[in-house]
Amino acid sequence: MRTTRLRHVTAALAAVVVAAGASSVAAAEPPAPPCLAGTVVRHECAEGTLDDGTRYRFARPSQWNGIVLVDLDFASRAPDDALARRLVELGYAVGGTTRTVTGWDIAAAIDNQAAALERFEAAFGKARWAIASGSSMGGMVSAGAAQVYPDRFSAAVPFCGGLGGAVGQWNQKLDTVFTLKTLLFGDTSLPITGIPADVAGAQQAWLAAVGEAQRTPEGKARIALAAAIGQLPAWGLTAAGEPTPRPDPRDADALQEGMYLALAGGALPYLGQAMSSRRSIEQLVGGNPSWNTGVDYARQLALAEPSHRRVVRELYARAGLDLAADLRALAAAPRIAADRQAVSRLERGIVYDGDLRIPVLTVNPIGDQISTVAQQQSYGAVVHRRGNAVLLRQTYVGTAGHCTFTTAEQEAAITAMTHRLRTGHWGPTDAASMNRLAASGTEPGRYLGYRPPTFNRPYYGEENR
Repeated sequence: MRTTRLRHVTAALAAVVVAAGASSVAAAEPPAPPCLAGTVVRHECAEGTLDDGTRYRFARPSQWNGIVLVDLDFASRAPDDALARRLVELGYAVGGTTRTVTGWDIAAAIDNQAAALERFEAAFGKARWAIASGSSMGGMVSAGAAQVYPDRFSAAVPFCGGLGGAVGQWNQKLDTVFTLKTLLFGDTSLPITGIPADVAGAQQAWLAAVGEAQRTPEGKARIALAAAIGQLPAWGLTAAGEPTPRPDPRDADALQEGMYLALAGGALPYLGQAMSSRRSIEQLVGGNPSWNTGVDYARQLALAEPSHRRVVRELYARAGLDLAADLRALAAAPRIAADRQAVSRLERGIVYDGDLRIPVLTVNPIGDQISTVAQQQSYGAVVHRRGNAVLLRQTYVGTAGHCTFTTAEQEAAITAMTHRLRTGHWGPTDAASMNRLAASGTEPGRYLGYRPPTFNRPYYGEENR
């Protein structure tokens, strides 16, 4: 059994608490860094390693409200993390693990959240309520913890999680990259699956190729088509990582630029992640877990957001291209089949089946290029299908980029869930109410009313194969 170290910490001092009878051992340890820096709230820290070697760390304020948040990535964050500081100041205990050991092994990461909670409660006593919450893969894991461990967790607040599940999410990404490769780069060696060990080289090659295509009317039109088929946002980040102005839905050029930036802009471009994470997944599951056999790309375009369809039609007309001919070319192109064993291994990570028994509040940027809003629709749809809609609320934030929330916007979501736990019923989670909850921040909240498009690659298990 791994040991748990406890520390009492203030903003000015990190002191080792010496347990009775163990003073000589504790005194020999080097001084530990602060569990949370930049806060005047007195708190205790518990940290250690789980059985698989994953680190965990928790901070519990002396005036604890009985709620603990467990996050996939907490132990790898800087000690001055703004959200953690703010929550501890409000009386929450915060903590969690890292993804370093588990990576894309989502099932193991979910199990680790329950194991970390067990270590927290061994150190500090039973929590009144435990909330699984995290961002990006942490959002996937927290939604998974709600499904797998409803007896351990009281609620979940997934931020910007790929809630189409790993199989559905990576099928969607395959569609985008397949469309680009078929229509623009068919005579190149740019990979779609089977990502080589030189991931950085594959990333650079894809980004350079798409950047060159963006210089021509034909390239712009086909980039727009790939983005529409793959349900990417038409809103992206600058090279400095700042959201561009939200495009006017009537401005085809601005929308296409947003699609291009979603694919290739900012610090985490869609195409970059489509190489690096796919490589990791293929190594984990021993093959290719994605397929497009039987997929009708003309139908996917027909189901795209209306403004995105207009962009495609307008840019194709400008470029003098035949959209119907390109759709026929996609239909005729050799398809990619999945390795069935790889699919089975990946779906063991998590397939969201809608079987909720605890409340879940999801939060997603509408311009998220990695965890697309259509995946949120997929999650909501299966929860409704299972008759559990009363346990789910889904919210959206008007910004571009992956997980680009303010601390106040995240705090608002935690506050809304706290109300649900304390009262047994949901308070208002409409945009105006969520923005009022975020009003403690230095900038106004950006929650907005939004209805995402229907996810075009839902995967709920064996029936989808």
